[in-house]
Amino acid sequence: MSKKITIVNRHYPPNLNITGENAWDLANYLISKHSIDVSIVHIDRTYDGGGNQRKPVGTCYPIKTFYQGKNKIISYINGFIDGYLLIRKASKLNSGRIIVMTSPPLLPMWASILLGSKKRKWILWSMDLFPEGFAASNEISTTNWLYKFVIRKTYKNAPNKIIALGPQQKKVLDKKYQKEIESVILPCGVFIDQHKTTDTPDWKKHPEKIYLGYAGNCGSPHSSEFVKAVIDGINPDNQHLILAIYGTKASDVIRYAENKKGITILKSVPRNELHFIDIHLVTLLNTWTHVAVPSKAVSSICSGSTILFCGNKESDNWYLLQNAGWLIEDNQQLKEQVKSTLASITTVQIQVKKQKADEIAQNLSRLIATSYDTIAQWAE
Repeated sequence: MSKKITIVNRHYPPNLNITGENAWDLANYLISKHSIDVSIVHIDRTYDGGGNQRKPVGTCYPIKTFYQGKNKIISYINGFIDGYLLIRKASKLNSGRIIVMTSPPLLPMWASILLGSKKRKWILWSMDLFPEGFAASNEISTTNWLYKFVIRKTYKNAPNKIIALGPQQKKVLDKKYQKEIESVILPCGVFIDQHKTTDTPDWKKHPEKIYLGYAGNCGSPHSSEFVKAVIDGINPDNQHLILAIYGTKASDVIRYAENKKGITILKSVPRNELHFIDIHLVTLLNTWTHVAVPSKAVSSICSGSTILFCGNKESDNWYLLQNAGWLIEDNQQLKEQVKSTLASITTVQIQVKKQKADEIAQNLSRLIATSYDTIAQWAE
């Protein structure tokens, strides 16, 4: 009798979303390498997002949602209800141990309530942490009674295992659950099934120049001021910036970049073309340190590129990837740091850091395979 496991997440292919693609990659590995029967419970709708087009694998259980509009308040209410429906469905399937991801935001709270209280075995796959993310974006105060209530419910019943984005985030989670929980490290953005194209894309019209790029979401956790500083700081004579940006802060950045020299604005950059960008811009506001770990940093390094990271040096992104990038600290001297760093970067430095990126990527790939194999052992 084959082992079973269930993955619960808002996103799953064919929806283009990085967390859904990570769920797909794990599911594909467990099925192909370990013959595990994988069920996926997800929301039946599409969202704005990035990633590669994937054909769904496993047995899918799409859940209908009642709202697909843009109203922020209604979307929060809808996400709250979606989380309940997802966990309720997963608990009824009886398809092995349940891996609970963190989208919609309060999904782990519902897992704690509906699974933990019934002593069901479940695994937390931590992406962005909520409700901490709401506080990090100043949408609610940490002293608010509702925030305190949700925090208490979320961390009341600990998962049996944890899949963490990095060792720093794992330490934070152990502290929140007040116990050390068996875990694996699984950085978001590393894929077993990953391919690069050798065909130079149409957007790379100046191969003699240094190409920088921001490809992905620019939302609450990210610094639009950092991206604007890069827009102002690049030298169009020998540097070019690619903007393929979406999210709540994207329109503001795009307006700022329009009609400026040395910038190309695209709808998206496929993952198999990421290596044609020399330096990827990655940003995480200080308040979001350990609450989120941007996947674009990891996927950029795994493509063979380098990163210009704006954030806290204690974050998992910098902890894991620092040898293949440059650091801009998120502080009052941000613009000055960006300007001086961009002026000092040379093609020789980029080549050295790209070699480091290849080494890190190989280590991460081995880590992912080892973590996937451990997760396979957790299946029931």
